[in-house]
Amino acid sequence: MTRIVVGLILLAAIIEGLAPGAVPSDLLPLALVILGLVYGWTAIDAEDPTTYLAVTIAAGIAAGAPDGGVLNLIPAVGGYLDGIVDQVVTALYAGVVSILVARSVNRLKG
Repeated sequence: MTRIVVGLILLAAIIEGLAPGAVPSDLLPLALVILGLVYGWTAIDAEDPTTYLAVTIAAGIAAGAPDGGVLNLIPAVGGYLDGIVDQVVTALYAGVVSILVARSVNRLKG
């Protein structure tokens, strides 16, 4: 199941990163958020999310670096790569929300 979700995240991120707005009504960003929520809920251990959170923080920082992102410095293709990473970060951030909810539910259960 997680391979399918990751594959769909990558496919949506590549399409939205290379051709923003190609799919009408902002369906791909919405799909990235939903897929990120599903991935975070099913694939990440809410009690030990350290590795996932570290990768999410690092990817978010790389995507938000000055001059539009760190990959933007690569001539010709950097802008496209940075656009794809920006979309992947959207899914990663959604997964963080799933971890927060799962961990909160675990704490309430006792």
